[in-house]
Parts: sequence; C-alpha cells; structure tokens
Amino acid sequence: MKTQTTGGMDNAAAPDHPSRSDGFVRGVSGLIGGPLGDHATALDRPVGGERRFWTAVRIVLALVCLTLALHWVQKSPCQDGAWTNNVQYTRFCYTDVLALYYAEGLNEGKVPYRDHPVEYPVLTGYFMGALGLPVHALGSADPGLNQAQWFYNLNALVLGALAVATVAVILALRRRRPWDAALFALAPALLLTATVNWDFLAIGLAAFGLFAWARRKPALAGLLLGLGGAAKLWPLFLFWPILLLAIRSSRLRAALTAIGTGAVALVLVNLPAVLTNPTNWGRFLELNTERPIDWGTLWYIGRYLDGKIGEPGAGPFEWLSNNIPVLNNLAYALFFLACLGIAVLALRAPRRPRLAQLAFLVVAAFLIFSKVWSQQFVLWLLPLAVLARPRWGAFLAWQLAEVGYFLAFYGELLGTSTGTPVFPEGVFVLAATFRLTTVVVLCALVIREILRPEQDAVRARYPDDPDAGVIDGAPDAPWVARQRASTVVYRQ
Repeated sequence: MKTQTTGGMDNAAAPDHPSRSDGFVRGVSGLIGGPLGDHATALDRPVGGERRFWTAVRIVLALVCLTLALHWVQKSPCQDGAWTNNVQYTRFCYTDVLALYYAEGLNEGKVPYRDHPVEYPVLTGYFMGALGLPVHALGSADPGLNQAQWFYNLNALVLGALAVATVAVILALRRRRPWDAALFALAPALLLTATVNWDFLAIGLAAFGLFAWARRKPALAGLLLGLGGAAKLWPLFLFWPILLLAIRSSRLRAALTAIGTGAVALVLVNLPAVLTNPTNWGRFLELNTERPIDWGTLWYIGRYLDGKIGEPGAGPFEWLSNNIPVLNNLAYALFFLACLGIAVLALRAPRRPRLAQLAFLVVAAFLIFSKVWSQQFVLWLLPLAVLARPRWGAFLAWQLAEVGYFLAFYGELLGTSTGTPVFPEGVFVLAATFRLTTVVVLCALVIREILRPEQDAVRARYPDDPDAGVIDGAPDAPWVARQRASTVVYRQ
C-alpha cells in the first residue's frame, strides 16, 4: 500500500522535517511560530527547481563546525600545557591529548611501542606517534616552539575533521532525514569532549565502516571496522549485529566476508608491535585487567550505596572492588548475557531490526556493565543513537545528563586534587546515576521500537533499513517464517 502523496511525491521518499514529524520539536517550534511551512524551505522542491544555498546538509555541516570551534575555545585555557592552580579542572579543559604528550614520552621523541609502552590499542598509539614525533622534531630545531600546544592543535584539527566526516556519513545514510545529523552536530557532549582523547579516530573509522556496509561493500566495511577496533575496542562489537541480521536474512556470506576482513586487518595492524615489543604492546591488556572500579560506573554507584546502606566493607560491590579478577569476569559475563539477549531480540522480533538499533544496544550494554566509563566514551554512542532513534526529546534528556555528569566529574577531580571536596560525594553519584539511567531508558525505547516497528521514525521514511547493505529489503530466512507460524499456532 502506498503512503499518502503530496504533489505527486511519495511522503516516505520526501525529506523529513522534525517540526512536523517529531512531537518534541513540534511542541518547541511553537516558540518561533510553529512547524515549518510548505513554502519555507527548498528541501522538498523537485530536482531542477529553485534551490537555496542553505540546504539542510550545509546547515548541519556548518553547525558541527561551529560546535567544534566552540570546543576548541573551551579547551583553549589548557592548550599551552602550563597547568597551574588546577586550571585544567577549574576551567573544565583537561585533555589526555596534552597530558599524554609528556606521559607517553612523545616530547622526548620516543616511538610508541618501540621505546615506550602505550596504554591504548596500537592504531591509537601509531596515530599519536604520527602526529607527535614530527612536532618533537620541529621543537628540537626551534626551542621556542611550544610543542604541547602544536601537538594539541594538530590533533584537534585531525580529530575535528573526523568528526565532520562522521556527520557527513550520517547525512549520506539519512538523505531523507538530513536533520537527524543535527542531533550529532549540536550535541553538548560533542562540545565538551570532542578532543579529550583520540576517540574520534575509532568513531570515524566505524562510521566509514557502516557506510561501506550500507553501500554493499562488506570487505571494505570489515577492513574499516577492523581498523576501528585497532584504535579502540568497541567498533569490533558492531560485527555482532551484522552477523545476527545476516543469519536472520540468510546473507551469511557478506557478514562472514566483513568479519574475516576485519580480523585480518586487526591482526596485521597489531603484528609489528607484537613481534618487536610484545611487553610494550601488552600494556593495554595489562592495564585493563588490573584497573580497579572507575568513577561513574555502575560498580562505582553500587560501592557508594554499599557504604551508605550496610556495614563498611561488607557490601557486594565493596567486595568486588577488592577482587578485581572476579569483577572482570562478572562484567564480561553480564555483557555476554546482554549480547545473547540482543541476539534473541534480533532473531525473534516481529520485523527484522535495523542495524543501527542493534549496534546501539550492543555498545550501550558494554558501557553499562563496564568497570570503566570515561567522560569521552559518550562519543561512542552519539552517532549510533542518532542512527538508531532520531528523536529529540529523549536524546536531549540524555545529553542533559551527560552535561551534569561532566560538571560533577570535574568537581570530583578538583576535590581529589586539592584534598578539599567541592561537594558531597552523593552529588557526583547522583549525576552518574542520572547518566546511567538515561542510557538505559534510551535502550528501552530502542527495544520498544524494535518490537513495535510502526513507531520507528526511520521506517516511516524508508521501506526497510538504509544501513543494512545487502540485507536491506531482503526477505527473512524460511526458518523465521516457520518460527512465527508455530508461535501463532501455539498462542491460539
């Protein structure tokens, strides 16, 4: 059955306007005169018709550039590397990029993994060296050069370009919903954390990997996701939803091609460091094995509640904080169970879920159960959240929680540095709980839309899944139909 048409154009194929389709935006638009009118934009005009310069795509790209410029200004008090009087905490401008230029020996010309162990996966270490060693060489020739500032600004430029490229990928995947990318471009988390670490290296590679998969290039998708996994671990998790959807649609060859290519890429990138300096290469694995409960995690919240409710040192979370191997195994087990639950959802949902929905759930589950949830990890979820559930209300509530956590986290850092608490510990725990809760709520909303696909905003504009590549539009495997039939008979 065709959707209602306007001016001969199928509504499902027409670009979406949030002020008409999104309840939250429609309500807020009343402050500026109400939803967008038919003659207020050139977006719906046919090819060859009059067009304005400021299309949705150009506006969104301009917005993300503005956000990144404001982020650079926000980090500017720390750019000279002279962090006195805790300026990195009082001005909210701390960044690992500057701190690790010294901590990883780049200021001395040390080559990552060869001369110094690095606490990150190899591609991030290579990236640090590729930008840091030339800066060190310039500084050696010109002693007046502020190496730390040059290193930060060079990283900010490259990471900013990757952030813009990520927005471009979102726009390319959502040609009928270009304003979805504005969620990413205007996200407060992007403004506050874009260059806190090198996460956009992995985010950019993962985004390009998803784009390659959507364009039916599984080998290239696997290569890019494998490289993303060599920069940060989480892009490797995206192979799981790809595999699940391939099983449901009998498109295993494409999924196995992507997974195999990704595995080869991951091995080849790691191999030089493994063969030449296995101890330095293994620092990342060692650190993650030994690392205790980190600030703001589920386990941190539980440990705080243990101290308030029961006897000191007697609670289960306090016991786990003193038994890190058990904590590691428990966190892995919970994530594994979550992935099994996502598999059941993917294979038994009334309609095949979209790739972005499952990808968001997998990465969110990893963060929810992880013992480490650094402030910039929110960036991992940003593009996936936009692609999975492009609705402004819940997204902005989540972003508000992230801003609250960001402020509370810096207060905690300042209090720890000075020995004088900025506020009671319960304030920080409350902010962490609010952040955790909003992510869980987003997961619940995504699951609801998987179970009730008629509520999915993306499906209102696309017949199936624009991100699914060879799976897009493919029928379910025969066993899925048989399973449904048997379920119906059983219920009757």
